[in-house]
Amino acid sequence: MIPVRCFTCGKVISPAYEEFKRRKEAGEDPKKILDDLGLERYCCRRMFLAHKEIIDDLNPYQ
Repeated sequence: MIPVRCFTCGKVISPAYEEFKRRKEAGEDPKKILDDLGLERYCCRRMFLAHKEIIDDLNPYQ
């Protein structure tokens, strides 16, 4: 679950995450993907590059 907005600048970033994830799994370079998606600020790029999916790890505790 990626945050809806960047924590630092407030730009809406969640709509681009599915495409980023799909293209990254296909083996494409993350820099090129982020450039194509229009994420130029380093704070927004950080949100994608440092994100870790933990929802599956948390489900057993609900």
